[in-house]
Amino acid sequence: MGYETLQVSTDLRGVVTLCLNLPDTRNAMSAAMIAELTDFAQTTGAAPETRAVVLMGAGKVFCAGGDLGWMQQQIKADRTARMVEARKLAMMLKALNEMPSPLIGRIHGGAFGGGVGLACVCDVVIADAATKFGLTETKLGLIPATISPYVIARMGEGRARRVFMSARLFGAGEAVELGIAAKAVPAGDLDAVIEAEVAPYLSVAPGAVGASKALARALGPVIDDAVIDDTITRLADTWEGAEAAEGIAAFLDKTKPGWA
Repeated sequence: MGYETLQVSTDLRGVVTLCLNLPDTRNAMSAAMIAELTDFAQTTGAAPETRAVVLMGAGKVFCAGGDLGWMQQQIKADRTARMVEARKLAMMLKALNEMPSPLIGRIHGGAFGGGVGLACVCDVVIADAATKFGLTETKLGLIPATISPYVIARMGEGRARRVFMSARLFGAGEAVELGIAAKAVPAGDLDAVIEAEVAPYLSVAPGAVGASKALARALGPVIDDAVIDDTITRLADTWEGAEAAEGIAAFLDKTKPGWA
């Protein structure tokens, strides 16, 4: 199907390029993008003819996190509506995390908030060495809730706590240390290194690849309905706090909250 927020192409080998295609908003995740990524994971990402998927972003930044319009809708919404929207994001990440096709992240420019979440559901990430990363939710008085199961699964609790709460930005080299990225390479080498990650999947049985990925996921940290429900509840609780009200208002007004 055609997408409004994504650009999808497939080469003759069955390698799919999945490109976040909202460069004017730095590929920030809107409700439409969340829905389309979910659909992709459940269709193309699950198709037996798909040998590998390369996830990337158009423009200067891979993904800036949540879309401003989406954020403004959450401000006006009640608790139930916020939880419904949070669940859509959580289930999109779950669908990408569990799709049988290998998912290879090609990260450049920046990955912030939900963009880090997208990186952490990839099977392997190759980052442009100039990329900046950050879990920036606490700047808004919020928490990195719906992405947290995937962030912790990727980094482990100890490494995650270095960057999970401070909202500080860090470079691609530290992203490698933390386990978010496998390699950080010069921009000119990015495509060749991505191709080197793709190539082995063209000589192995696709069904066995999917089964192996499911096995690894089954043996990893539990990310089930109960875990997802807990993250959504924690996020809803945080949205209702005074810090979120102050932090988000300051962000929209381009001022500083009292704690800064």
